[in-house]
This record gives sequence, C-alpha cells and structure tokens, in this order.
Amino acid sequence: MNKKFAAAVSGGAVLMLVLSGCGGDDGDEKANAWAKKVCDKWQPELKKIENANADIKRVATESSKPDEVQTTDSAAFGSMSGAYQSMGNALQGAGVPPVKDGQTTQEAAVKGFAATSKGYADLKTKMEGLDPKDQTKFAEGLKEVAGGLEAATQGGKDALNTLKTGGLDKAMNGQKGCQVTTPSPAK
Repeated sequence: MNKKFAAAVSGGAVLMLVLSGCGGDDGDEKANAWAKKVCDKWQPELKKIENANADIKRVATESSKPDEVQTTDSAAFGSMSGAYQSMGNALQGAGVPPVKDGQTTQEAAVKGFAATSKGYADLKTKMEGLDPKDQTKFAEGLKEVAGGLEAATQGGKDALNTLKTGGLDKAMNGQKGCQVTTPSPAK
C-alpha cells in the first residue's frame, strides 16, 4: 500500500517541476524583468515543495509506522499548500505580465495556484482525520488521499499551462529561480 501511495504522490505532487524546457532566450526585457520578480519569490517555494515531496516519498517507501506517515504527510501537505499560495501571491505581486492578455493570464494563473493550495489543505485535513491505530482503515484512507492528489494538483497544472500559453514560459525558464534540479533517473 505504501509503495502505491508513494507512486501516486510522486506523480501528482511533483507537478511544480516547472514550465518545461530549460533556459530561455534573451527575448523581451520587460517579460524577463517580470519573470525575475516572480521566479526570485518562487525559488524558496519550489524548494519547500521539493522537500515535502521527498519527505512523503521517504515515509511511503520505508517501513514507516502509520502515525509517522500521517504526521509527515500532513506536514508536507501543509507545506505544499502554503508554497502554492505564496506562488500565487508572487504572481499577483509582480504586477500584470507584459504580454497580450496579461491581466487575464495573471488572474487565471493566480486562481490555479489558489486551487492547488486549497487542494493540499484539504488533503492535509483528510490525512489528519485518518486513524493510524486501525491499519486497515488507515490504508483505505491513504488510498482515498492518494486518489485526491490529481484533483489537488490540477489548478497548479492549469496555472502553468496558462503562463506557458500566455507566452511567459521562455522568460520564466530563463530565470534561475524557476529552474529546479531534477534528479537523474536511476540506471
């Protein structure tokens, strides 16, 4: 059960491994300046998400006791909820991006991150409501929490797609703060 949960979590929660592609080009200076404001604020949030994912995977793949899984996952979901909220706030605080339909793009992306923040807050609440003393019910509850990951991350995925289709992906990918290190796959 724990391994299935780890697989679901690593598939759903790692959503933030950002806008696809590596470095950007030198294109529009205004877009780059806007992206720098956002990405500088995103960097610590991306790190929180990365750390939370690592914690979830660790307890899901080790022979952890249900109460440790509950405590770790609950804290991780809380951390991710806060991180996505902060990412939306950073988008809002950076001002309207200098692209066509910038305000619409910004509003849709902020709304998406808020939805993912709420989704993780809801998962945290569900996780805290599980009874770690009853292993069968706990395993069933974990399955339900894992099933909710896709819905929880959808808003963030939509937000990233909005930024990408809004023409901001190159400017954002060119910023160090929006680049995350992805571990190389095991051979």
